[in-house]
Parts: sequence; structure tokens; C-alpha cells
Amino acid sequence: MYRRIPRKSPKDIQRLRDANRLVAETFEMLREYVQPGARLSDLDRIAEEYILKRGAQVLYRGYRAGNPKTPPFPGAICTSVNEEICHGIPDERILEEGDIIGVDIGLRLRGWCGDACVTYPVGEISEEAQRLLQVAEEALYVGIRAARPGAYLYDIGAAIQDFVEAQGMSVVREWGGHGIGRELHEPPSISHVRMPTRGPKIRPGMVFTIEPMINLGRPEWVLLEDGWTVITQDRSLSAQFEHTIAITPRGPEILSRK
Repeated sequence: MYRRIPRKSPKDIQRLRDANRLVAETFEMLREYVQPGARLSDLDRIAEEYILKRGAQVLYRGYRAGNPKTPPFPGAICTSVNEEICHGIPDERILEEGDIIGVDIGLRLRGWCGDACVTYPVGEISEEAQRLLQVAEEALYVGIRAARPGAYLYDIGAAIQDFVEAQGMSVVREWGGHGIGRELHEPPSISHVRMPTRGPKIRPGMVFTIEPMINLGRPEWVLLEDGWTVITQDRSLSAQFEHTIAITPRGPEILSRK
């Protein structure tokens, strides 16, 4: 049996819409600062100040992912550069021309959570990197289009995997999306690859993230000694885009955009 998937009321979804709109606004504000010469810790500070000034709290600083052995995450945002797949730490590194950087933002506004990710180009990037960003972003929207009421939850991952592999790239298998509400991580878990079954039905009121991580090379990954940063095993570039969506009777609604 599948774990019960909570469904949100229209009022709940409006509160989630407000939280996720602030996430989108933070990305829009941060874009001008993602330039060659930018320090990751400065991006972290700028994003946190913006979020706090708007009455919200950051969710990642101090987060342990439910594991007391995991060191608390030291940043307000995740900053994953080049071969880093996810959970990159916003330290003192400086961005260089041609880098790509995935920024993941999670916040809580009036008790409700917002979560999304954008991969930015840093200055002029290679054609190979630009194509990766295009495929990764389109993979997100392929998954969103598959999240129709009456379809099945694991149809999302099947659609993403088919699309990405047809482009000659790979999908990271072990990291997926998640339900979201008053807590950052709620049921269900969202796979970004094909599963043995189609899973439970998608129903109006469900709210979850879709956040495929796309590698230019192979899908295998390595966790660094900091306990957080996940990189590609073959050191190929990786990119991620994420939205929080609500399932309505008319179809999926993207909450994490203006």
C-alpha cells in the first residue's frame, strides 16, 4: 500500500502560492548578482536578507534532513556549481565565466513552505552547457505536463527519463521531488525515472515538487566529505530546475513563479 498523500484545501493552496511566489521573487532578485566574480557566501547573504525582510524564514540553515548524524546545513540557500548535482554549500568560492550554478531556495512564510531551484549561467557559457540547461529545464516541464489529475504519480518520472535519455543525457535516480505544505518534506516521494509500477493516482489537492537533476554524462553520483554536496561521479556537468506545483481539477498549477 502507498503512504497516504495529504491533499490541501483551496485556502491551504493559496498560502502555499504566497510562499512560493516569494521564492520566485527571490530568484528574480538574485539573478543580477550571479556574475563572474560573485562569491557564493555573498549570494547566500543577499538571498537570506531578502527573504527575512519579507517576513519569511529560511529553511535550509541548520537543516539535518532527519538524520542527527548529518552536519547541520550551513547556508540559507544551496549553491551547486558545475559538476555539483545538489546541496552545494555557499562557501567562499568565487564564480568564474562559463560556470553554471544551481540555486535551491526553501523558505517558510506564515507557516507554509516554498521550494524551487534554478540553474543560472555565469556570463557566457559553452554550447554544451547551454544545451544541458535547456534540456534540464524542459525536463521539468515534461514532468509537470505529466502530472495531470487522474494520471499516475510515477508517470512523471517515466516521462522525464524518456525525454532526457532521448537527448543523450541522464537523470539522477536516487534524488527526487516531495510533497510540501507546512513541512518542507511531506508525502509523496516523486521519482524522476521510470518505476516498476505506475504508483498512486494523482488527485486534485496534492501539492508537490518536481525537480529532476540532469547530468551531461552518467547518472552516478558521489557524496563529498562535507556530508551534503553531491557531485557527478564522472565529473560531468549537472543542472537542475524545480517547481512546486498544485494539482487542480484543470491540471497542474505552478506555484513557484510570479
